[in-house]
Amino acid sequence: MTIHIKRCTLEDLYSLQEISVETFEKTFSKQNSPENLAGYMEKAFTLRQLEKELSNTSSQFFFIYFNNEVSGYLKLNVDEAQSEVVDQDSLEIERIYIKSEFQKRGLGKCLLNKAQEIAKECGKKKIWLGVWEKNENAIAFYNTQGFIQSGTHTFVMGDEEQMDFIMTKTLL
Repeated sequence: MTIHIKRCTLEDLYSLQEISVETFEKTFSKQNSPENLAGYMEKAFTLRQLEKELSNTSSQFFFIYFNNEVSGYLKLNVDEAQSEVVDQDSLEIERIYIKSEFQKRGLGKCLLNKAQEIAKECGKKKIWLGVWEKNENAIAFYNTQGFIQSGTHTFVMGDEEQMDFIMTKTLL
């Protein structure tokens, strides 16, 4: 079993789009209408949008590989790239997704560790993320990793407003 993490570049654009669509759809398709899901993905995961995000110096993407196969990815934001200003001492984990066939292998924890490492390198004291209130598995996972719910914010999925829990973790 080999696990490694690599920072994404513009050369990874098509692979990033593929894994973004696949993991988002598998994670949320059962609990959302096909129209709302498609509407969101057509906006969030276009090549143009992902290229814009990859080019933003306040954002970073990473692929995680399991036995040399892209198994998931991580998106981090600092400063003005954050989807919400929690505070200036924080780094946002905007996306952390693992393909379903690679879940329960410790890859999510590896990506969280990478996020904490980057946060410390950036001089941040906290990391935070938004997680859908109905994503009970993710909430339970983040709780085991030391995150606590510190607020809420609205996430728009198509024509539906959904509630995300803001979860934070103070770094040691």
